[in-house]
Amino acid sequence: MAIFTDRLTLNEVEKILFSAENINISKEWIDRVEACYHFLEKFAAEKVIYGINTGFGPMAQWRVDDKYLSDLQYNIIRSHATGAGEPLDDIYVKSAMIARLGTVLQCRSGVHPDVARLLISFINEGIYPFIPVHGSVGASGDLVQLAHIALCLIGEGEVHYKGEWRKSADVMKQLGLTPLKVHIREGLSITNGTSVMTGISVVNQIHAENLLDWATLAAVWMNEIASSFDDYMALEENECRRHEGQQVIARRMREISEGSKCMKKRAHELYDYGHKDVKVFEHKVQAYYSLRCTPQILGPIYDTLKYARNIIEDELNSACDNPIVDPESQYVYHGGNFHGDYISLEEDKVKIALVRLAMTSERQLNYLFHDRINGILPPFLNLGTLGLNYGMQACQFTATSTTAECQTLAMPNYVHSIPNNNDNQDIVSMGTNTALICKHVVENCFQIMAIQYIALAQATDCLKIADKLCPTSRKVYEEVRKIVPLFIEDTPFYKDIANIENYLKTNKLNLK
Repeated sequence: MAIFTDRLTLNEVEKILFSAENINISKEWIDRVEACYHFLEKFAAEKVIYGINTGFGPMAQWRVDDKYLSDLQYNIIRSHATGAGEPLDDIYVKSAMIARLGTVLQCRSGVHPDVARLLISFINEGIYPFIPVHGSVGASGDLVQLAHIALCLIGEGEVHYKGEWRKSADVMKQLGLTPLKVHIREGLSITNGTSVMTGISVVNQIHAENLLDWATLAAVWMNEIASSFDDYMALEENECRRHEGQQVIARRMREISEGSKCMKKRAHELYDYGHKDVKVFEHKVQAYYSLRCTPQILGPIYDTLKYARNIIEDELNSACDNPIVDPESQYVYHGGNFHGDYISLEEDKVKIALVRLAMTSERQLNYLFHDRINGILPPFLNLGTLGLNYGMQACQFTATSTTAECQTLAMPNYVHSIPNNNDNQDIVSMGTNTALICKHVVENCFQIMAIQYIALAQATDCLKIADKLCPTSRKVYEEVRKIVPLFIEDTPFYKDIANIENYLKTNKLNLK
């Protein structure tokens, strides 16, 4: 049971998303939400407050008659449920609802506590509103996608429940839930903010950190296969460059590689003997960059993800709607906390970092497949008859084309702003689009890395070095081989790739 205290962490959200933990909040928090609601109820009397007794956006200049105030809140929900495209997968919808709950629990929205209660019920019961991927420009937050959540909360939308698309009202009735009633500003508050882009980013972050761990292990395993000299990850080599990420990756690689009998010691091989009579060294004195420079390549990715984690956690624990209702100062503030620039910029950075990860994985694959480069493995790890059989030749096409798509997707999206909404929204973040593009890159990276892990296992068998691998490489080798056995004859790989992709997504190395 995940209990909201003073700050919602990514680790807690991960348990709710991937370990089916329920979320719970104390009566104290409900009381604080209710106190904020009652303050707004009193404060709003005889005052002009945006979105309570005015129109929305450029229509804020129009006063709304008191008799239509409830209709006003329902109208923003219904009028903005205009998304298009495929629905977001359940995991992203659940994450978005958790993010929205995080905003409500800041007690700066002035909403009735039923909003928090109903969001918790949807999260815990596995009720997933239909949220189309297209619709948000990321300023005023995710108006369109959040309107689809709000539509389901009031019992008028569609939800994905136990694998079926059903009317929200029917599912709520089945579970004994009462559709949300509008009180003061529930319509505007639920639809106004960054929760969908934040929810997508939370899932992206969890997957991205997992990908980095798998890439770190792959780098060690690659160097084991190449019998590299191990000083590229030495403490002394890496600590003299003052970047935390590089030092962390190098340390992780040293810890993973403990017990390996594959890598060489430079002092023993090259320093202890003169080698005066050797003109050409058969073994490479220095490995290729994609093997030797992995601390320097993966280090910046680590630093990027570390910073992104902080930004995303801050956003999870922020009041990101407008206006801000503050019972402490006894005031209602109008501003732009819904603007998604923080998330948009970070998701661009995460996306670009992961593209670099994909490129590194693809180059490492090329080393394994290219016999004239590695000098120790058959072409494309082909253990059959050359010319008759093809090994993993065509797998490289998939890895290369998917990497190329990632490179195209690396173009920053944060810089794309198109004024809209009668130019009321004259500069926007496009944060949800950025998070969705990052999501696409994450999925691509898992596919590329799945091919790499199949290749790593096959290369290990080509060289017959399984018993010489470090314990972590050996353990993963055995797990991969349970899914994809050693192959000699040609075989379709598409199911194997999908199965290894699922293995990488659902298993974590949890490197410290």
